[in-house]
Amino acid sequence: MRVLGLETTCDETAAAVVRLSEDGHGEILANEVLSQIAEHAAYGGVVPEIAARAHVEALDHLIDRALAQARLTLDDLDGIAAAAGPGLIGGVIVGLTTAKTLALVARKPLLAVNHLEGHALTARLTDAIGFPYLLLLVSGGHTQLIAVKGVGDYVRLGTTIDDAIGEAFDKVAKLLGLPYPGGPEVERAAEGGDPDRFALPRPMLGRPDANFSLAGLKTALRLEAERIAPLTDADVADLCASFQAAVVDVVVDRTRVGLRLFREAAGHPTAVVVAGGVAANQTMRRALQRLAAEAGLRLLAPPLPLCGDNGAIIAWAGIERLRLGLVDDMTVPARARWPLDAGRDEAGEKA
Repeated sequence: MRVLGLETTCDETAAAVVRLSEDGHGEILANEVLSQIAEHAAYGGVVPEIAARAHVEALDHLIDRALAQARLTLDDLDGIAAAAGPGLIGGVIVGLTTAKTLALVARKPLLAVNHLEGHALTARLTDAIGFPYLLLLVSGGHTQLIAVKGVGDYVRLGTTIDDAIGEAFDKVAKLLGLPYPGGPEVERAAEGGDPDRFALPRPMLGRPDANFSLAGLKTALRLEAERIAPLTDADVADLCASFQAAVVDVVVDRTRVGLRLFREAAGHPTAVVVAGGVAANQTMRRALQRLAAEAGLRLLAPPLPLCGDNGAIIAWAGIERLRLGLVDDMTVPARARWPLDAGRDEAGEKA
């Protein structure tokens, strides 16, 4: 089973081909990703219209490259998958419309994948892990703790009530004058900083629910930066280290609560999985590794190329859905918002 996966929900244009082997493991035959960082850097963030236009210009070329690298044609594929949301609607439309066109021309099944499901199932591509497991999804737009019980079967245990973790990292970087994208820059600066210099708050720490809040922490850092301005390089490094330490403490505490709630909702997890762009943060990985070990569980984190947006995770989610006969017709819509957990409508409210 071989599926082409397209990803255009934000500022990466991506096309990949993934194969399901006879032993049930996934194999990435091609994974082409074109970043738009240069186009958006001057604005300090993603500009939706620029992103959508860039997807239009690049996607067909990336599809050609992915198929060539995999040594396949459209006729050799078993399905065409695309991220149909959530994301910037202009970009989502580009990817989904392209997938519909290819599926029609090649007469292949169409698989409209929730972008978050791509991240949720990545550990099954890389490690063939069984259900159920606890997922910590941390990215620029999402921060959630999810019980992954099966393909299409998700229970949200906790979420952010304001900023996503990746968004908070990016805003802190912009505040401190660091380049875009901010997350890796904050992590890099923190390596040379003192995490104990600034007594920043740990929002939501110790609460019985598994929700997150980052807005107050971000504000506290801004006040500290204004208090000691003008900032030296050492000040920036210390602020980054203190911010990162606070975020990691919050993540560990919230994930610990998530494990307790998981056992109440879904039994014993097979592992703790962290996915999404912020999963590339090595300090966070090490802290979660210790937490998982304390709980007698494995921590599974994707290889760095699979942490950010890419087509391979969409293709794999397509394979998972195709195996179950969960295919889509040409009326499937592009969605700006698309909660992963069942029983919720597109706006994220309980149905």
